[in-house]
Amino acid sequence: MSPKIVTIVGATGAQGKGAIKAFINNPAYHIRAVTRNPSSSSAQALSARGLEVVAADVNDLSSLKKAFSGSNIIFGLTNFFEPFMAHNSPTKAMEIEYQQGVNLALAAASTLDTLEHYIWSTLPDAKAVSNGKFLVPHFDAKRRIDDYIRSEQPDLLAKTTFFWVTFYHSNLQFPIYTPYFIPTAGKYVQFANYDPQTPITTIGDVSKNIAPFLKAIVEKTKGEGQVVLAEIGTLPAKTFLETWAKAKDFEAKFQRVSGKDYRELWPLWGEEMGIMNEYWDWAKEKSWSISVEGQKLVTRGDLGLGDGEFESLSEGYKTFEL
Repeated sequence: MSPKIVTIVGATGAQGKGAIKAFINNPAYHIRAVTRNPSSSSAQALSARGLEVVAADVNDLSSLKKAFSGSNIIFGLTNFFEPFMAHNSPTKAMEIEYQQGVNLALAAASTLDTLEHYIWSTLPDAKAVSNGKFLVPHFDAKRRIDDYIRSEQPDLLAKTTFFWVTFYHSNLQFPIYTPYFIPTAGKYVQFANYDPQTPITTIGDVSKNIAPFLKAIVEKTKGEGQVVLAEIGTLPAKTFLETWAKAKDFEAKFQRVSGKDYRELWPLWGEEMGIMNEYWDWAKEKSWSISVEGQKLVTRGDLGLGDGEFESLSEGYKTFEL
């Protein structure tokens, strides 16, 4: 039997690396790595590992259809923050990301004769969960793509898993989350516009820890519009910081500031991520909850995944550098 073709969008990125880890070195699968620039050093490194590397752009539907042709499994994702940084506008980024997600869905739908599973990396509907109180732009564009698949692509929906990837351990590299060393205090300080007890649900090292989820999704489920929560644990924001500090043998302090000061410190980024932080602070344990009536959230326990299959947050931080 020929190996199943697993097509991975964004193969050189963090989630792409995790998707590759799920299927590489398994003769049951043939990995097709999709990237905008197959001649880049990172793409060439994938080719050297024996992966098929193809060119496609999420802004170009025809290129995606060509790249997806004959696929059995497709892992699709978009990157809100690329247009966000290019245009300095969450509104423009949402518009661009929505069209990219529709392009991915249309291209995946063009392969229905061979497609078994479409795994779409998305996020919760914060606006619905909060009854309209919080609209998080980098969540909401993906929510609109979810709605498009559910309402306009019923045949694709039957083969789709909506895959929620939680907070990366590497997000500490974002200036708004970075702990800053204060020489006169002899410690690192993280400034936050949310309570130190705000629950942070995390995937840890995304390039490693989504792999068991993806393997289980493909081998144990059929999609059917399910929502899968990819996480290795939930801990208070202050404890999250302390986990990093302990792994690096540093001393750290969580310092709450006002939302106004947070946004003044980091214009644009402080607004975008600040809304998400405030949503988590408000929603707490409901932050990653279903807003679609009658739908069940599939957990790692439901997939038969135990703690031993993942790298812990503390282990991940031992080799992590800001």
